[in-house]
Amino acid sequence: MNKTDLINVVAQNNPELTKKDVADIISAAVDAVTIALKEGDKVQISGFGTFETKEVAEREGRNPQTGESIKIAASKKISFSAFKGLKDIVNG
Repeated sequence: MNKTDLINVVAQNNPELTKKDVADIISAAVDAVTIALKEGDKVQISGFGTFETKEVAEREGRNPQTGESIKIAASKKISFSAFKGLKDIVNG
């Protein structure tokens, strides 16, 4: 499912909202999550899951073409942990 599919499903289930309204709401929600993660905050959506950033330390890697050792810079990664209820639904 992509963003357009999500907008269509939400609009179908909420006939009082236009597709544009739904698109604006979804975009605002994604923007809010993005800003919170950028600021280092954890985002918990009840019944769905938790988004958070984690630090990845600098490490040594290898260039696969030359085998040369290279340093991979430290960075942040985004992780998602699904809540138990969502896991139970998905796992049947």
